[in-house]
Amino acid sequence: MRYAENHKYKLTISNLLEAEDAGIKQVTMKLEGEYAYGYLKGENGVHRLVRVSPYNAQGKRMTSFASVFVTPLIDDSIEIVVEQSRLSWDTFRSGGAGGQNVNKVESGVRLRYQYKDPYTGEEEEILIENTETRDQPKNKENALRLLKSQLYDREMRHRMEEQNKIEAGKLKIEWGSQIRSYVFDDRRVKDHRTNYQTSDVQGVMDGNIDAFLKAWLMEFGGKKG
Repeated sequence: MRYAENHKYKLTISNLLEAEDAGIKQVTMKLEGEYAYGYLKGENGVHRLVRVSPYNAQGKRMTSFASVFVTPLIDDSIEIVVEQSRLSWDTFRSGGAGGQNVNKVESGVRLRYQYKDPYTGEEEEILIENTETRDQPKNKENALRLLKSQLYDREMRHRMEEQNKIEAGKLKIEWGSQIRSYVFDDRRVKDHRTNYQTSDVQGVMDGNIDAFLKAWLMEFGGKKG
């Protein structure tokens, strides 16, 4: 929250569940602003906090963990663009076996679309035939609708695969899996992935984590997956 305030991001708490004794058990926050996900995706993981707990009567050092999961908010609107230069048509007779019912005009349509995957660059031909009616313009309209449905489905599958990759990056809360430690007594916050650390514990708690974000992005930001 402090980080969002510092960077003038719009922040909305959509769900908050308080813990039984004190603190927060679970919270879901939405941040809206320029490059919000790009900057914060490196915060994915388990954060380890070590301090003398104000809730411990003996004044002992306590260790607690918080699991942070950052995911982009998927835009549900998908604009399907059919490139006319990649589209070609054939027509054919779509009648039956013969006799009076044979279709003497070429009302059947065959659509060929040279599809290029916008993410991989791979190309393939999508072939769609339509003989639903004896009206060629109607059949063309139906074939285009089927093409758009296929393109929509491909885009949806891509988005689901990307989301699954992000979901797979969730880490369990357990010893040895932490990405960063916040040790109040030693005045030290250390990121175990980049080895960047600072003694300004209070500054970090106030949202000054830009140096951690930069160190992670410099080392891992360009890697896929």
